[in-house]
Amino acid sequence: MIVGIDIGGSTTDAVLLDGGEIVVVTIETGDPLAAAAGALGKLLSTAGGSLSNIRAIAASGGGARCLQDQLFGVPVVSVPEITAIGVGGSTLAEKTEALVVSLGTGTALVSVRQENIEHVGGTGIGGGTLLGLARHLLGVSRLDTLEQLATHGDLSRVDLTVGDIAGGPVGIVPAAATASNFGKVRSDPTQADKALALMNMVAEVTFTLSLMAARSRQHQEIVLTGKLTRVKPLRDRFEAMQPRRRERVIVPPYAEYATAIGAAMAVKGTLS
Repeated sequence: MIVGIDIGGSTTDAVLLDGGEIVVVTIETGDPLAAAAGALGKLLSTAGGSLSNIRAIAASGGGARCLQDQLFGVPVVSVPEITAIGVGGSTLAEKTEALVVSLGTGTALVSVRQENIEHVGGTGIGGGTLLGLARHLLGVSRLDTLEQLATHGDLSRVDLTVGDIAGGPVGIVPAAATASNFGKVRSDPTQADKALALMNMVAEVTFTLSLMAARSRQHQEIVLTGKLTRVKPLRDRFEAMQPRRRERVIVPPYAEYATAIGAAMAVKGTLS
């Protein structure tokens, strides 16, 4: 069995690869070493396994640098986060070529073309942005609470559209396209309106950047991974924005655990 651990800025994911089975758990990240130990313990408790059956722990994410060569006597192998993102996203989507987008605390863009994995870039806009602004503006600190609140929101009370400014479409840009996120906020929006507008802003920024990166690398497939993939308003916005005849957006199974799975798969390949 191989364990993959992704120690991120907000959460720590752990996955267990046992033949064709995948077991996953998530805990909040505090101290990276404690988070890794806690995630491993929770994973073994969930899977009903033991340390003696684990061949290696593949560690990735920003906190992986804090781990030693062993954890509870099991060898720890460090996997570069970009490699883990690329391997995890492309493998779960069953694609040998794709732009893999990791929607975590921030957003990372990774080009995968066969065995070549390249960090294209990214943005500080991501889940951390969404929750940070939600806490400040709405007093909400959980994604599920924010998602539920957003279901009752109305973007027209917060975002300024092209139609609001020009009275209709401009060239290829439809009238309903966003001209300015939060540009109409003085219209006294509700909490629900602001929740939906926050999600819309994060979705638009990350997807627009992803689309430009995909086109710069001639990718037709955009694979979305990371915790934000489980938030329905964000997924819906991505779907609405994708071009109808060119790039295709894919959210594979286990998308939110893709980095941890990719780390485990990368190490598993070296041990086979």
